[in-house]
Amino acid sequence: MPLVSVNGARVHVEDTGAPPGRPDAPAVVFGHGLLFSGLMFAAQVERLRSRYRCVTIDWRGQGRSPAAPDGYDMDALAADATAIVESLDAGPVHYVGLSMGGFVGIRLAARRPDLVRSLTLLDTSSGPEDPDKISRYRLLGRVYRWVGMGPLRGQVEPIMFGPTFLADPGSRVHTDDWMRVLKGVERRGMQRAIHGVTDRAPVHDLLPAITAPTLVVVGAEDVATPVAKAEAIHAGIAGSRLEVVPAAGHSSTLEQPAVLADLIEAHVDAH
Repeated sequence: MPLVSVNGARVHVEDTGAPPGRPDAPAVVFGHGLLFSGLMFAAQVERLRSRYRCVTIDWRGQGRSPAAPDGYDMDALAADATAIVESLDAGPVHYVGLSMGGFVGIRLAARRPDLVRSLTLLDTSSGPEDPDKISRYRLLGRVYRWVGMGPLRGQVEPIMFGPTFLADPGSRVHTDDWMRVLKGVERRGMQRAIHGVTDRAPVHDLLPAITAPTLVVVGAEDVATPVAKAEAIHAGIAGSRLEVVPAAGHSSTLEQPAVLADLIEAHVDAH
């Protein structure tokens, strides 16, 4: 699907469409994490697309979405997700969000329950950025704006990926793909996206309003949003289920693709 105009921005949306013979198949909408794109869900989309309509969103200024002049805060991205679901006439959807995509998912599910059939929150948080990380992330964002991600790769990879994954020689192809996509992104947009994450408001108060069946998943080796962050979400959403994935860091869909596909598929199928 080409870029779509939404709330003053152009946003890249991939839509597999309804599977053959299933014109009324529910949609599964995927929202990626910071520094990534909808491509981080490739394995999960491949698993689900024969039975579900799969939609991936590249948040403004990331992936294949060009930079926008403003609107990088989480409320603005939630408004983008709302407008996209409505424009596709896809609701209610199964929403799957990782990290930044999870920040959006909490807002979407709490404020527009009519649009969310089920919710899957991966490696995310309902709180603000940890104060001890904000200055470091902002500094990395400033350096990235001027020199790109190449010189920062050694510092950023251990935040984005777990040690088990990075120790596997086979992971290099995936991290190289990640770097390749990052090189094609407009740096000014990505820097604004980084600020959108570092400056985000907490949404603990929205958790009790979520009524959609919710699965909370976190990698056991996630240092960006550790297990305690997932436990807090789980405690705040009535009836939610928590799964901790061994040998996975912050980018669990890439690090343990089959395990995440199993968990997402089972949750979506159940609801």
